[in-house]
Amino acid sequence: MGTYDLIIRNGNIVIDTIVQGDIAIKDGKIKEVSVGKSLAATAEREIDASGQHIVPGLIDTHVHFNEPGRTEWEGVRTGSRSLAAGGVTTYFDMPLNSTPPTINKENLELKRVLSEEKSVVNCRFWGGLVPENIENIKELYENGVIGFKAFMSPSGIADFNHVDDRAIFKGMSEIASIGSLLAVHAESTVICDQLAEEKQRQNKTSAKDFVESRPIISEIEAVRRIISYAEATGCKLHIVHASSRKVVEVINEAKQRGVDITVETCPHYLSLTLKDLEEKGGVAKCCPPLRDNQEVEQLWLAVANGEIDVIASDHSPAPPSMKKVTNGDFFKAWGGISGAQSTLNIMLTEGYFNRNLPLEKVVELTAANPAKLFGLYPQKGIIAVDSDADLAIVNLNESFELKQEDLFYRHQQSPYVGKTFKGKVTTTIVNGKVVFENGNITIGEKTEINSY
Repeated sequence: MGTYDLIIRNGNIVIDTIVQGDIAIKDGKIKEVSVGKSLAATAEREIDASGQHIVPGLIDTHVHFNEPGRTEWEGVRTGSRSLAAGGVTTYFDMPLNSTPPTINKENLELKRVLSEEKSVVNCRFWGGLVPENIENIKELYENGVIGFKAFMSPSGIADFNHVDDRAIFKGMSEIASIGSLLAVHAESTVICDQLAEEKQRQNKTSAKDFVESRPIISEIEAVRRIISYAEATGCKLHIVHASSRKVVEVINEAKQRGVDITVETCPHYLSLTLKDLEEKGGVAKCCPPLRDNQEVEQLWLAVANGEIDVIASDHSPAPPSMKKVTNGDFFKAWGGISGAQSTLNIMLTEGYFNRNLPLEKVVELTAANPAKLFGLYPQKGIIAVDSDADLAIVNLNESFELKQEDLFYRHQQSPYVGKTFKGKVTTTIVNGKVVFENGNITIGEKTEINSY
């Protein structure tokens, strides 16, 4: 019998720098990190990671798995397996798209039981902030939600209402009083609704028309407004899915004057444009919408300059019938991109290889910063003794074309299908257990074969 449960040998370990060494794991924890020399110990199992890189498992702080109630859209089983295939070891499930939404203790417990039963990776949960549940905020927090999510514009989901100015201010005051955080979908209802109504009145419903109906200024207006409420209430803010560096600049100005605020962007805003929406159709529709190539490059500059805090997928799937663009009307298709499996692939290909973004920075944005922001560090987000053994092993020398059959989603659709990526996840380890290896999910009743 070995001293440890698992030893990973000869890997390039990405910590503050990149060092070659071994990692020993027992009882779900990292017990030794040996740099520059081989561990003399033995283990029940060993993995030779020669020529590969070992990174902390990604923490995806923004997914919609839609369970309970809408598992025909995705579900925890398929969603968590897609994350594992992408090197993600922890996710935060959003409170909406599931029915009932996570807006009270009972609904949270229902989601928790289902998720812990079905997920192959670690799960945490957002609570919702809607006009009717402000009195439930403290109870949700006491029962373990990671933070709260609100929409400043309609969510598209009938049972998850957006908050008007009075409700969000009241909710932020309550969240501040318990020391939690509010994540905000920041788009102006007035700007977006008025522009969309005018476009549709004129029968202008193309991809370009849809994007023009949700302009960057809509995000900026909403962000400025919510920042002023944060300054008045003392509520900690997290702005999700910023689509433009112009939005990020407003947030960073607030940071500089002492506002407790962070910002997330998503892989699709770093890799896709209006042209992709026009060519791929509804599968590339999201809100805020994709921008032009200049905005993509400016966002990458923001990433490189440390202006972005977190990269998260905002995985928001729906059945193919809901993503279909009928008669050229992009306004009617569901807005949400399936991307949970591809975050690390995009950060490596577009960031590390194409723009010289250091691997350490990729780790910071996808693992360390999320862990620190949400109180999970140093339990997660780092490769260190006594930290959780949540790891991804990546072969940077391997390229592949993403095919539809490679996807673990319930619906095998993604705007990234057909793209060639460099840097392939070969192994994902969650709490010391190998859950994904060489294209297969390896935990559960049986090995689940996939061609990835």
